[in-house]
Amino acid sequence: MKGYQADHIRNIAFLGHGGCGKTTLAEAVLYSAKLTNRMGRVEDGNTISDFDKEEASRSISISTSIIPIEWQNYKINLLDTPGYFDFIGEVQSALKAAGGTVILVDATSGVEVGTEKAWDLIADSKKPTFIFINKMDRENANFDKVLNDLREKFGKKIAPFQIPLGENENFVGNINVVKMIAREYNGKDCIEKPIPEALLPQAESIRELLLESVAESDESLLEKYFSGEVFTKQEIHDGLRKGVINGDIVPVLCGASMKNIGTHTLLDMLIDYSPSPMDMPSKKGTNPYTDQIVERTLEPNQPFSAQVFKTVVDPYVGKISILKVISGKLTSDTEVLNSNKDEKEKIASLFLLRGKNQIDIKEISAGDIVAVAKLQHTSTGDTLCSVNHPVVFSNIDFVKPQLALSVEPKAKGDEEKISSGLQRLSEEDPSFLFERNPETKQTLIFGQGELHIKIITSKLKNKFGVDVELKDPKVPYRETIKGKSDVQGKHKKQSGGHGQYGDVKIRFEPAANDFEFAEEIFGGSVPKSYIPAVEKGLKDCLEAGVLAGYPVVNLKATLYDGSYHDVDSSEMAFKIAASLAFKKGMESAKPVLLEPIVKVSVIVPEEYMGDVMGDLNKRRGRILGMEPQPKGMQLIIAEAPQSEMFKYATDLRSMTQARGSFTMEFTRYEEVPQMISEKVVDAARAAK
Repeated sequence: MKGYQADHIRNIAFLGHGGCGKTTLAEAVLYSAKLTNRMGRVEDGNTISDFDKEEASRSISISTSIIPIEWQNYKINLLDTPGYFDFIGEVQSALKAAGGTVILVDATSGVEVGTEKAWDLIADSKKPTFIFINKMDRENANFDKVLNDLREKFGKKIAPFQIPLGENENFVGNINVVKMIAREYNGKDCIEKPIPEALLPQAESIRELLLESVAESDESLLEKYFSGEVFTKQEIHDGLRKGVINGDIVPVLCGASMKNIGTHTLLDMLIDYSPSPMDMPSKKGTNPYTDQIVERTLEPNQPFSAQVFKTVVDPYVGKISILKVISGKLTSDTEVLNSNKDEKEKIASLFLLRGKNQIDIKEISAGDIVAVAKLQHTSTGDTLCSVNHPVVFSNIDFVKPQLALSVEPKAKGDEEKISSGLQRLSEEDPSFLFERNPETKQTLIFGQGELHIKIITSKLKNKFGVDVELKDPKVPYRETIKGKSDVQGKHKKQSGGHGQYGDVKIRFEPAANDFEFAEEIFGGSVPKSYIPAVEKGLKDCLEAGVLAGYPVVNLKATLYDGSYHDVDSSEMAFKIAASLAFKKGMESAKPVLLEPIVKVSVIVPEEYMGDVMGDLNKRRGRILGMEPQPKGMQLIIAEAPQSEMFKYATDLRSMTQARGSFTMEFTRYEEVPQMISEKVVDAARAAK
């Protein structure tokens, strides 16, 4: 593939609800660009985009694929993103590199949750957008209904650039209302024809609306429009392009990707109306050494800078970093600076990725996308730049994962392999987190949903040979006391020769801090040298309480009396005596179980408020307040026990049809209700 300058490059992300046909459209694009001899099928697991073993076996996309093609002397880098919500991180990273987007909508299903989420993402990132109504050949396809739904949901900027030619099984192409020409497809080629008489009135009325949009793009064109003058083809093109790039116009196209209908027109329109990197604003970053704002443009004399937006980890090939070049040029055998890590990296060779296929190149220019293998220090989001012109660009802001599951090895001794495998996989997918909880001795994976976590564990097995099982996380309970006690702990052992003797009297009571120790010894009943041993003995006991073996908090112990033996007393004897006193003192001071309480902030559409609040109440939650949010959403703030919230990500998704989101953070510990406490204690004792 030859090199392209920024004005002849288009970086386009395919977005949409799962199953709307993004990967099939990518296959149709490859076939239309004569890069494949036949279109692969998602169901057969033979598409260029879904090359990963997990994708082929599940018939879904789980990561973004890059599909570079050449069309009409332009280069289009297509980013085929997953539609399932568990893989939102892949969509966020693709949008970092994309200049424009195509949202696919299923003509039989209309506007779905994934359509709304894609719209919200592009609205936040201000990306120019096309909407492609797909599957127009299906029995229940209804272009007009979907168009009206789109307008109702997303506003007047939704503008059809096409109307369908034929319907359902007789759908054969589309009518371009901008150029007023019909385009009929035969599965391979696109043939231009005059518009059928019956469809002319509809095409002309829609075209009139588009011309109004053209007029609104420029003062002089507005005057021309009102004076009744006819726009030139160039004026129409420029006006529409300006409207699309500004986000004032969202073109609606139609097609059937499975039959390769509408693909040629989509590619033509992406070249005509979507932004090249030259149309995008210059990129601002920061000099990591001086904190000064740095600006990078696509001018030829600019120093090299790029950002890694995706990483692919392969146990055989190693790590592949995919980067968007923001300024300057990059050639093979170049040394660059990773300005996030302040480390130099050697770029050995450059290549383009098309699915899993690598295409070697010598040089890449600003605005394009390229892959580099085996960078030592670089991860997703990092900036690479010229050594002499350092800059750091803003990182990718991934959605924080909320569903946690424990991962345990099926074979003993695999703990280390789990940790290193998860570390490698987190380089590839920064939208999940993992940690080793030292208290519960569990390795926890935090993902966007159950499918996300299952795929991570499946990759652990297939890529790193570690077979694991998923379990619910353990709740890090605590124990404390509600009452007071006054006890004696006496350790006396005589077995011939040197014996052991330690005797302490200790008062136990609740405290504000985790642990407080005081001593009120008079007359040397316990020598000063043994008092630290008593404190140490008590601290050692705090790790496991008397109810269920959980750590003890909010306890004050006051050593006020005791006795010793000149020969047999020792530090060890007093430590043991203190532990005996601890057990007695805890048991007689009304021990109780404490559970972690989390603060939950849930954002949901207004119509789900009742269901969500009712569900939180069932989880022993307390509603603290509600605040209205933009776009008809509501924020519910509540507190709930952590033990009730482990599966909340899955439950909220099903309750709100995936429209709700939440964040959760630990706030404090509270006493567990008696009935639940008894169950937890019984389960803990049974597990010992």
